[in-house]
Amino acid sequence: MGDPARTDKMSVTIPSDLAAELRARAGRGNVSAYVTDALVRQLEHDRLGDLLAELAEEHGPVTEDELAQARAEWPDR
Repeated sequence: MGDPARTDKMSVTIPSDLAAELRARAGRGNVSAYVTDALVRQLEHDRLGDLLAELAEEHGPVTEDELAQARAEWPDR
């Protein structure tokens, strides 16, 4: 991520009920930090999706056999 000391001020419009829940969860003084953390997670998720699409395009879709093998080798949580 970029330099934490450098920020841009943005304005967003969200539904009132969502804004109220956000304020309740984050607290009025922490809304920007809460939204920034959520945005970082979403961007990571989006980049992972981009990578998966690129790999599927290059190597083809993952087969059911490959999924079963990966699940069998993955440690239990």
